[in-house]
Amino acid sequence: MKKFKYDINRYDPKKMMAVPAALFAVAAIIVVITFILTGMPVTPGIDFAGGTAVTLQTDDSKEEIEAYFAGYDLQSIEEGISGSYYLKFGPMSNEEMMEFNDYILAGYPDAGIDQIGANFGETLQSQAYLALLFAFLGMAVVVFIAFRKLLPALTVVFAGIADITITAAVMNLFGIELSLATTAALLMLIGYSVDSNILLTTKVLKRQGKLEEKMEGAFHTGFVMTSTTFCAILAMFFVSLIGNVPTLYSIAAVLLIGLICDLIFTWGFNAGMLRLYIGKTVPAGGRK
Repeated sequence: MKKFKYDINRYDPKKMMAVPAALFAVAAIIVVITFILTGMPVTPGIDFAGGTAVTLQTDDSKEEIEAYFAGYDLQSIEEGISGSYYLKFGPMSNEEMMEFNDYILAGYPDAGIDQIGANFGETLQSQAYLALLFAFLGMAVVVFIAFRKLLPALTVVFAGIADITITAAVMNLFGIELSLATTAALLMLIGYSVDSNILLTTKVLKRQGKLEEKMEGAFHTGFVMTSTTFCAILAMFFVSLIGNVPTLYSIAAVLLIGLICDLIFTWGFNAGMLRLYIGKTVPAGGRK
């Protein structure tokens, strides 16, 4: 079987950059709209918006549970394994929460109840923003020190920003809420995006040889890394889907989306930008 060849000379660099740039522009619009509506770039979950999470182990049906809590702000109910349910309620005052606790325990004595107040949620929001800010600042510093060339370094940083932005937009489209777990997944994506883009940029700028050979070598190394990670996370995704584990499902979904975005930006936008930067322009459809 013939090995797939990544030939940079076959594609016009500006066309390579156009699709990722268009995706980023659309994603940025979605994120801005979400921020205007919710105050955050991704629809916040209980961890950030505040609310109450209830875990039940019961033989009651989903309809019976919904009927029991008809008088409360039940936002969602997820079924788990072996008759378990995970319920999310909107924020409540302290008086409402005390009444709510008594009501739950009267019907479901073994229920697990976790409450996050609105003020605590706002504190978590601030901490999440700081975590993302420091992650991007640290990334930028490392990249500039590594290359000491403005345009390649900016391209690596932009690829990381674009990866997170597009992932956030897809999360909004598919209803994946921002929680502590998905925030951790987004931070992991920053590191992974920088890793793959530094791999490409290092091989192109600091290795000797023809551009197409360096690009192809970087592609095969990066593709093996990404595909291996993708398969592992895909397995985690299916396990969480079958076992109905919401937290694991959200983490896996965010990482899968981010890895796909990283492939698009690394081997589309960043590769095209590097080709323009180096100045070795070869007509589209050139030598294979």
